[in-house]
Amino acid sequence: MAEIKKQTGEQTEPGGPAKDAPQPRSVRVVMMALMVTILLAMLDNMIVSPAMPTIVGDLGGMEHLSWVVTAYMLATAASTPIWGKLGDMYGRKGVFLTSIVIFLAGSVLSGMAQDMGQLIGFRAVQGLGAGGLMVGVMAIIGELVTPRERGKYMGMMTGVMAVAMIGGPLVGGTITDHLGWRWAFYINLPLGAVALAMVTAVLHLPKKKAKGRIDYLGAALLTVGISSLVLVTTWGGTEYAWTSTVIMELIAIGVVALISFVIVQKKAAEPILPLHIFRNLNFTLMAVIGFLTGFVMFGAMLFLPLYQQAVQGASATNSGLLLLPMLLSMMVVSFFSGRFTTSTGKYKIFPIAGTVLMVLGLFLLSTMDTDTTRFMAGVYMAVLGAGMGCLMQITMLVAQNSVEMKDMGVASSSATLFRTLGSSFGVAIMGALFNSRVEDTMSERAGQLGGKITEQSAQLDADSLRKLAAPVRDAYQHAVSAGTHSAFLLGAIIGIAALIAAFFVKEVPLRGAGPKDAEPKGSGDSEAKDSEQRNDSEQPKGSGAEKPAEGSAAGDAAPGAREAVAESV
Repeated sequence: MAEIKKQTGEQTEPGGPAKDAPQPRSVRVVMMALMVTILLAMLDNMIVSPAMPTIVGDLGGMEHLSWVVTAYMLATAASTPIWGKLGDMYGRKGVFLTSIVIFLAGSVLSGMAQDMGQLIGFRAVQGLGAGGLMVGVMAIIGELVTPRERGKYMGMMTGVMAVAMIGGPLVGGTITDHLGWRWAFYINLPLGAVALAMVTAVLHLPKKKAKGRIDYLGAALLTVGISSLVLVTTWGGTEYAWTSTVIMELIAIGVVALISFVIVQKKAAEPILPLHIFRNLNFTLMAVIGFLTGFVMFGAMLFLPLYQQAVQGASATNSGLLLLPMLLSMMVVSFFSGRFTTSTGKYKIFPIAGTVLMVLGLFLLSTMDTDTTRFMAGVYMAVLGAGMGCLMQITMLVAQNSVEMKDMGVASSSATLFRTLGSSFGVAIMGALFNSRVEDTMSERAGQLGGKITEQSAQLDADSLRKLAAPVRDAYQHAVSAGTHSAFLLGAIIGIAALIAAFFVKEVPLRGAGPKDAEPKGSGDSEAKDSEQRNDSEQPKGSGAEKPAEGSAAGDAAPGAREAVAESV
């Protein structure tokens, strides 16, 4: 019987041992492998960024430097929903391992690049694999761990992300200085090898057989649409003016491609992004909140170090360390919110509290000026970090709890994609507002000279800042302060939209091993009644369940998968 369950992923009785017992050791080992993969995905850009000046000095091609990052971003964003759908159709393990292999191959090729053109192409390969890393992790966790129990791992995932954000630039700078820039890519190999070995050895999921063909037309249209939007946000206001012909054409191409994509998805047998998942209000709200959170968070991550370097005199290394209040706050609150969700099954309070704290934190950051101390800036960052800690993993958890198991991959990839697109728009729009305010303030305070200084870029590096005369440097510090004020104030307004969305979230019970679920069946009249009610609500699709998309399926199918993992080790 155990062998049959292992092969088919058959569910056990509600309240049975596989569902109610603590997580087996094998699941914890799988989680370790998944955390290594998250570290692999998060570290890459953080490590590569400090190496970029050295790379340009070695390979040349300064005019194409931005494409090293843009190619990676485009490939990652465009491939994210496709990886999610492939996992739903063909099984998560094989697809996940494939994405790791492609990412590592791209890393090796990038390290071997002999000119800027090769590096850009190989970074696209690397980004293609990266699109499947985060989605694969989230979808596998969604299949192995019930939504109720998933909260235990939120703090762990957020902690890994925080470590990557803090340690990435330090590691990247050290590697570039002592081993050479090529090792900024080769460093992915040992981490990737560990992830591959652990996943291959301990992850055993029921195999899937696709019932339809891949929606190639939908995938192509979605790729064109996403790529156009990312290019608009990357080039707008920097490479090309927002009103230029190139940007207008990209917007038109993106809109036409996405409208065509929606039409194709309605007719496709196996749509890349099933539109029916958006009929669930909670899922749609999580997509909106995830987009807005990405908009705000990555904008803050961009402008806080700039403010600390230009206004508070921090070095590039120290400006990263000065983000610790935000990252530690985010990690601690994420850990607490995950534990609370696991023990109570309640989660609606966190999107609301998170967006309130996010708005408050951004408003406080918008009040910073040239006299703000590092301590007060740290307090403001901690408030913002607490808001992010409430939102980072809860949005993914609720999104996964809102769909059936067969759509777990596309739900995870959609949530990831909306956050990625949000970050692209946030960096572009907040960046345009920042640059405009800096240039205006410099012209007001330093006259024609100030306008010339910021003509090429409103973001001066440390060397350029030191070369400025004291009055001009003072003008630039006031200009940066004004720019960050406008950017963070815009972020606070965007956060209010997320807060409004959070109020409409419906608290659908999370399936899993809560205190009541663990009571023996038949231990009393009330227990028997509760068990019967749970059994009715957990019927698989087609057996009388009215609303499987409200969260039941995602939680119901997980015990079988978890049992398969436990019995295979």
